[in-house]
Amino acid sequence: MAFCSSFSPQDQEPGAEQLATQPGPLLLEFGAPWCQYCQAAQPLLASAMQQYQDLPHLKIEDGKGRRLGRSFRVKLWPTLVLLQDGQEVARLVRPDSLQAIQQLLASLPAAPRTS
Repeated sequence: MAFCSSFSPQDQEPGAEQLATQPGPLLLEFGAPWCQYCQAAQPLLASAMQQYQDLPHLKIEDGKGRRLGRSFRVKLWPTLVLLQDGQEVARLVRPDSLQAIQQLLASLPAAPRTS
């Protein structure tokens, strides 16, 4: 699973408990399809994820009444949360450069890069 371009349907989103037991690395992207900051970050994220084709990426639509975003204390969109074995390793809020996203992804203990 590489870069995910569409949001997960709400009824298919994992719960916080499920994510806490997820083995290995996982990139969560919280945002909304109408959010201009989220839209602007998409080409940067797609480019950065090309080097991490094996990194699972879940795009979670956030908003009022959405508990998963609250459990991760998301306040601004997009928010990228990098998990390793269910634990938060790093976070990036409103990424505005390719370098910032690459730095986030490089913080994985054993980054699953593809050459």
